[in-house]
Amino acid sequence: MNKIKKGDSVIVIAGKDKGKKGEIVRLLDDNKCIVSAINMAKKHTKPNPNAGIEGGIIEKEMPIEISNIMIFNPVTKKQDRVGFKKLESGKKVRIYKSNREVIDI
Repeated sequence: MNKIKKGDSVIVIAGKDKGKKGEIVRLLDDNKCIVSAINMAKKHTKPNPNAGIEGGIIEKEMPIEISNIMIFNPVTKKQDRVGFKKLESGKKVRIYKSNREVIDI
């Protein structure tokens, strides 16, 4: 079970976007993820009339290391660490370390 999943609200703790909040759009294989509106880069594209693509400069979200983000705890309004706990039913769930509340059921 991963500590961070797609759709989690996270805060950047290191890098040029330090302190910004976003939501995880996609997890990548090599301990990286793509967060909405974080780590934006400009990409220059050539026009392609066959595919209907216009040329120009577009802004694109680039991958960020998972070690540079932490999950956002809405109760404390701060970043938090993630732990694991087994329920009575035997199901393993993620919890916030600071207040021991379950993240998702």
